[in-house]
Amino acid sequence: MPFRRTDFLSELMKPPKKWKFALMVWMAIYPAITLLSYAIGDALKALPIPARTLIMTGILVPLMVYLLLPMLRKILGNWLNT
Repeated sequence: MPFRRTDFLSELMKPPKKWKFALMVWMAIYPAITLLSYAIGDALKALPIPARTLIMTGILVPLMVYLLLPMLRKILGNWLNT
């Protein structure tokens, strides 16, 4: 059977295994939460928990989506796709 371009593209675009993606997300979120808590945790102590969570997630979600996950995806690309 001849090699077809669509076979190559479908293999290339295959999503990573869920456990690998979960590990990559953990590798990004754990240090990010730890550093952010260290950096601004004292300033947020007086706020109620829902407000603290809103502020933390408001910072962490864009950081994850636009910076950390793309960076880790590039670094771990070969491993994620095997």
